Amino acid sequence: MLEGNTLVLNRSWLAVHVTSVRRAMTLLFAGCARALHPDNMTVHEWDEWASFSQDTLPGRYMQTPAKAVRIPEVIILSFFNGFIRHEVRFSREAIFERDDNFCQYCTHDCAHWGKRLPRAQLTLDHVHPSSRGGQDTWENLVVACHSANVKKGNRTPEEAGMRLLHTPGKPPWTPPLSSRLHGECEGLWRRFIDPSEWSLQEAAE
Repeated sequence: MLEGNTLVLNRSWLAVHVTSVRRAMTLLFAGCARALHPDNMTVHEWDEWASFSQDTLPGRYMQTPAKAVRIPEVIILSFFNGFIRHEVRFSREAIFERDDNFCQYCTHDCAHWGKRLPRAQLTLDHVHPSSRGGQDTWENLVVACHSANVKKGNRTPEEAGMRLLHTPGKPPWTPPLSSRLHGECEGLWRRFIDPSEWSLQEAAE
């Protein structure tokens, strides 16, 4: 039962992280966090929380040598009151998110111009072709529709007479909390996560 995640709040009860159950239970046991009761929203340290667990509080449980302890959906950090900054990682998904599923080559005379396309109609294109030494980097990968990708072929945009809508680079944002929810939508989490985060998560599923 150590699989899954727990939502982490700072001392101001603002959602700052999603952590593993193992880490959440370690923080709770060490006194670095308190568990949030799902019914009355009271907070409890390890001993008190373990006692509640014996009252057959519904939910997920972890078996310790002495007793079964309920796994909290939400924990509140006892000392930390800031935010955890997560740097965006370079990946195919991050490129699609950066370019917002818009082809970076389509112009006003293209059928796809100004349209956010389904992922099935898109691919990633190397601005400087990989066959000519182009690397997989923030600056050299862009989203392209299949027709634009075929038109460009094994050429640079200049050689193909095509222009990029935006100069590619590392995005200035950090991933939203929704990108770390992993589809695990605990009901209690909805009290602390911005509704737009849930919209992003549900739209991706």
